[in-house]
Amino acid sequence: MNSLIFHNKEYQPEVRYLSEIKEVVFDQDWLKKVNLQTPLYYMYRSLMLKEGLRYDITVIPPLMLGREFVKTKGHFHPAEFGEIYEVLQGEAFYLMQKLKPGSENDIEDVYVVQAKAGQKIIIPAYYGHTTINPSKTETLKMANWVCNEFKSLYQPYEEYQGACYYFTQDGWLKNQRYFSVPNLRFENPSVFEPEKTLEDLKDDLIKLAFLKK
Repeated sequence: MNSLIFHNKEYQPEVRYLSEIKEVVFDQDWLKKVNLQTPLYYMYRSLMLKEGLRYDITVIPPLMLGREFVKTKGHFHPAEFGEIYEVLQGEAFYLMQKLKPGSENDIEDVYVVQAKAGQKIIIPAYYGHTTINPSKTETLKMANWVCNEFKSLYQPYEEYQGACYYFTQDGWLKNQRYFSVPNLRFENPSVFEPEKTLEDLKDDLIKLAFLKK
């Protein structure tokens, strides 16, 4: 993946390889037959750092993980940190899930937001999320703002082989490793300054104060 020119500065991506997300892939038999050093997606971190917030861009080319559509590894948001995304190109499924208090595998809530270019998605505090590129032909490119103090919590996704649902060529499949999983529901993207991009908000970050503790 090429470098990214952002505000006249060149950035190199942090690459996420298949070997780094192998624990969360649905089709484990497929994993045994492929090169684990296959690059899956590209993260351009800290393109802007302002007022304790960080602006990133992630690029996810179209790819199948066996029967499953390519996705990010997934992580939980500990404490009171939220996150906001904007789709810049392509389409994304944002799969959000919340654990019951004190549990690691009992899901209290799960839903999907389907978003296209220009639409924005808020990840609530205390939720985990993974992002899926549901296209076999189009690259997904998205931007996000998050508190720079935020640290992703990957452990539940790694331990239970990913999120509580998988998006596959056969549709949505429930992950049977969780103790209980509600029926999947679908929500609309957030209505959040639709006339502005997330990049535009660099001069109006008071609107993103909710991302901090």
